[in-house]
Amino acid sequence: MFVDTLAFQEVTLLFAAVLIGYVGVLTAFAMRRNDAAGLKNLLKAGAVPIGSVGAVATLLGIWGEYYWPLPGSYNILFGDVYLLFGATLVILAVSMATAQKLQFAGLFALVAGGVTIAYGWSGYQLGMTKDPLETFLLYGAFGLTGILAFPATVMVDHYQAHPESSVYSVAASVARRRPSLSGATRAVQPVVPTATSTPTDVPATTGFRVPVYINATLIAFLVVVALAGVAALLYLNTTLPAHLASAP
Repeated sequence: MFVDTLAFQEVTLLFAAVLIGYVGVLTAFAMRRNDAAGLKNLLKAGAVPIGSVGAVATLLGIWGEYYWPLPGSYNILFGDVYLLFGATLVILAVSMATAQKLQFAGLFALVAGGVTIAYGWSGYQLGMTKDPLETFLLYGAFGLTGILAFPATVMVDHYQAHPESSVYSVAASVARRRPSLSGATRAVQPVVPTATSTPTDVPATTGFRVPVYINATLIAFLVVVALAGVAALLYLNTTLPAHLASAP
């Protein structure tokens, strides 16, 4: 008995966009707070739901490649990129859970993202779906997410390896004690600090300055993830009614 899982696959796309976007926002805040330990715990915790979605997507992708009886090459159009999507999430989740460098998962995502865009463009040119433009936008948004994942993961890896490299002082300059002089004729008298003198031993506070290029890359990645989530939601809203009305 064949069960059409297309709508459920679109739901997993939406889940992945929300999860990755949420983990990405928390990662950016942890870096700004210079909270290396908190970031490590965050990545381990986020690996569980991301890995779960990835495992489901991988299994459905393998099944779709072999058993989806759609006419023509639709199983290739949908199955190939969906299998890459699931594998990317699994690799990312394992890297997060085991505290490995994320950039290798990001490199896998970069290649998978380029392939996804190519599939989406080919499907658009061939008019393979009832909504070719919407399909291309969906593939393009997730493909661009994969491409931007590589520089984003490289920068997170760099921070985790050197969390102290951008520490800077945010304390205001401390005023020095200045003698209170009544006049030039008394300049030789001992100077007594006044009650309003500012002490010199005020500890400076520290923070973490994230370079502009890192901020820009992370923000661009999060924006594209948000767009991918919106694209998945709109695509689901387009296909779900027909899917439920004429289920096989």
